[in-house]
Amino acid sequence: MPRGVFITLEGLDGSGKTTQIKRLAAWLTRRGQEPVVLRQPGGTPTSDRIREILLDSRSAPLHPMTEAALMFAARAQAIAEIIRPALDAGKIVVCDRFTDSTEAYQGGGRQLGSAAILDLHRLICGGLQPDITLLLLPGFEASLARARHRNLRVEAETGRNENRFEVEQDAFYRRVWEKYREIAAREPDRVVLIEGDLSIDEVHEQIVEAVAERLLAKV
Repeated sequence: MPRGVFITLEGLDGSGKTTQIKRLAAWLTRRGQEPVVLRQPGGTPTSDRIREILLDSRSAPLHPMTEAALMFAARAQAIAEIIRPALDAGKIVVCDRFTDSTEAYQGGGRQLGSAAILDLHRLICGGLQPDITLLLLPGFEASLARARHRNLRVEAETGRNENRFEVEQDAFYRRVWEKYREIAAREPDRVVLIEGDLSIDEVHEQIVEAVAERLLAKV
């Protein structure tokens, strides 16, 4: 059986990833696919417990390397339980964040550098790479404001506190932003950069075009 297709979506919180993942999954389903959808960190019971530690503002402060190691621990479990089995079964996997996020947030934002993150990726993830990464980079200020507002709303509605990253200063997010752009420039064959303050429909159209052109022919 041919290997399945691994799609990831990346970007700052507030970039619209969640909405676009739902629309992409629905689009794939209408075309007879049954995508496996998960988020990082998370996706398994163990990974979700690690996510709570990483995103809860009460966990501060974490050493940057501790933070990166926890990210990869959650990822390794998701790869073992969900991602590799699904790909081996020929399925399409759609993942909200993967190692690009760790390179951007911990490598860039926490200033660990790309080399350390990519070394961990090779060691822990076996070098597993997405077939295509859709990187959403709307306007920086609007994206950050939406992220902070959204997570405060989620906490008020559900009691879940996932604000630890959102309390960081703008300089942190500028480093994340620039690292994402660096990744896109370094790997243009994998990363599809979708920039600007586009409408939900406009972003979806670009995503569908990229996926249809570069991946569905392989399925």
